[in-house]
Amino acid sequence: MKTLLDKLWARQEIRRRADGTALLWVDRHLVHEGSHHAFAKLAARGLSVAEPGLTFGVADHYAPTQGAPATPAIAGMIAGRAANTERHGIACFGPADPRQGIVHVIGPEQGLPLPGLLIVCGGSHPATHGALGALAFGIGATEVAHVLATQTIWQKKPRSLRLTISGQLAPGVGAKDLALAWIARLGADGARGHAIEYAGDAVRALSVDARMTLCNMSIEGGARFGLIAPDAATFAYLQNRPFAPEGAAWSRAVADWAKLAGDSDAKHDREVTLNAEEVAPIVTWGTSPEDALPITANVPDPARLPPGKAEHARAALDYMGLSAGRPLESIGIDQIFIGSCTNARIEDLRAAAAVLAGRRATVPGLVSPGSRAIKAQAEDEGLDRVFTDAGLTWVGSGCSMCVAMNGDSVGAGRRCASTTNRNFRGRQGRGARTHLMSPAMAAAAAITGHLTDVRPLLRGRHAA
Repeated sequence: MKTLLDKLWARQEIRRRADGTALLWVDRHLVHEGSHHAFAKLAARGLSVAEPGLTFGVADHYAPTQGAPATPAIAGMIAGRAANTERHGIACFGPADPRQGIVHVIGPEQGLPLPGLLIVCGGSHPATHGALGALAFGIGATEVAHVLATQTIWQKKPRSLRLTISGQLAPGVGAKDLALAWIARLGADGARGHAIEYAGDAVRALSVDARMTLCNMSIEGGARFGLIAPDAATFAYLQNRPFAPEGAAWSRAVADWAKLAGDSDAKHDREVTLNAEEVAPIVTWGTSPEDALPITANVPDPARLPPGKAEHARAALDYMGLSAGRPLESIGIDQIFIGSCTNARIEDLRAAAAVLAGRRATVPGLVSPGSRAIKAQAEDEGLDRVFTDAGLTWVGSGCSMCVAMNGDSVGAGRRCASTTNRNFRGRQGRGARTHLMSPAMAAAAAITGHLTDVRPLLRGRHAA
């Protein structure tokens, strides 16, 4: 009677303290430019990396998507990551590597997060890898140093929340809408202290790309990580990936991975259900992912919200420059951004291109593929020409405008329709106003110049 979480945790646990905190073995450690503090800690103590073969460096947060690094400081961050990985014999997908890209995009591309493994990375969104049946979560700088030195990490096992999503998604509605729907319902802290296991017909029908989007957003609802039990779609996705098993080892691995699904009689600490057929295209109006509503709704009135929510809503509307009761579709935008570890995979680009093909954007926008491999594939399929013909800018791969660390940013007071995972104050640049949505919805906003229901624009078209 074990859940998926139970089975994954048991595989990694080395020992457990009296307070319940467990020492876990780490199978893959992903390090980006922000890991320089951890490497400095190792150097100060005269330590080396315990398992360089299980550690992988990436260039994404500060990686330029347009030309050279934006500033000498950014160039220094990139050079520092290269020096640290070279010094310790760590494989690195750097700026000149054809495998370069956003860590939570290239990890799955390379077959690093296999079912049953534990993956950690400094930052917030390693939960993405849980879509492949892996235990994956973000860690802080001190923890990064501990993993580098020991290949282990101390963690307390979270409670289990099974989120069952039934039904079938309507055309124009995708995984991003599902994620924003459940976060709006439960709140930004609604899953705090829990690991989410996504289940149900709607989840099983999602592609692996879409499952990654769903798991990626788990942290925005307070969860420690998100999980989806591996199935035939998982195995098909992973087969022949560079770091996946081969030959007889592949067959043995698949047989093992198939046992990871939770037992039918396993009990979860919480159960939440959602009907996919009731989910419409969703956008955010405030400064938290929980500030989300169907595109057909109006900006909420703080006076009609509970006291705790009302105060947040008033502050959010003031920052966003919005008034209560305003139809969401009437909100004009200044630019769009399609990219990030949430929505920059080939499926995301195809969905946006299906809306934009043969049309012109009325506002500028940046489209940043999640990896060089995706960029090459998109160009082979002609998607880059769809974007550029529409008047948008096609750039290189990296975190780009999601975190505004590499020179790509939204100006103060400007409003951006974005496929990223966070709409916090200043997330995309000081004073920037961010509305989260799916790639198809961002493409629709580019065409009309305001928040727009994508469904009418998809009539008669194939939405990838």
